[in-house]
Amino acid sequence: MSRIGKNPVTIPEGVNVDISGQDVKVKGPKGELSLTVHDEVSAKLEDNVVVVSPRTGSRLARSLWATTRSLINNMCVGVKDGYEKKLEINGVGYRAAVQGKEVVLQLGFSHEVRHAIPQGITVQAEKPTLLVISGIDNQLVGETAAKIRAYRPPEPYKGKGVRYEGEYIMRKEGKKK
Repeated sequence: MSRIGKNPVTIPEGVNVDISGQDVKVKGPKGELSLTVHDEVSAKLEDNVVVVSPRTGSRLARSLWATTRSLINNMCVGVKDGYEKKLEINGVGYRAAVQGKEVVLQLGFSHEVRHAIPQGITVQAEKPTLLVISGIDNQLVGETAAKIRAYRPPEPYKGKGVRYEGEYIMRKEGKKK
């Protein structure tokens, strides 16, 4: 039995959940999200909680059970509070700026890297070396942060590159003479 899937999703204050068939719509103060639940899993609204259960005992149904519960929980938290990821930029001359609907990154290449900001995501450059990515969709916030980090991941010798705030980089010792 799934330890995560069996827990019901409590709906926070100010959030409305509407379940019609396999479609789940969550509306809150920050926006609205929707999800189509897989046919192997059912979601029901009971007493201000959402209960997710597998329809059959198949392996696919059991694996989708907890995933669906987590997705619905993330939607409830997202429309109420939102999600946020912070990226730190380390290196001489490395910096970032937001210009319109793009993030302009200077990461030691011969050219500047331009990354388009997806709809529903806001990016702020609090400092030239700190980017704050926020939105209501947890998956989209994480994916955007990961794509920006992938342009120049932190290297282990000097620690230069783009990393998540609080991420620990295992440092290596350089060459010896």
